[in-house]
Amino acid sequence: MRNMNAAERARLRESLVGNLLLLLFGCGVLAFLVAADRVNWFSIRPATGTSIAMARSTEKPRDAAQEKRITTLAQHPQPESALPQ
Repeated sequence: MRNMNAAERARLRESLVGNLLLLLFGCGVLAFLVAADRVNWFSIRPATGTSIAMARSTEKPRDAAQEKRITTLAQHPQPESALPQ
């Protein structure tokens, strides 16, 4: 290995730090763009059937048909899809 003086080591260190900062900036921009495109990843959704039923029980029905549908869902819960509707 060749002997490097202090100036060469400093230049190499600055170059490595600059490249690392540029890489981190690029990763940050990529993460921002992905997060901006996938907003639904950051919404809180119920994980179990029980929590889904509890979340729906707090909603007020709009009319009698809606109330009947909620009662039917409480008796026979339908599986929720992963995609928002």
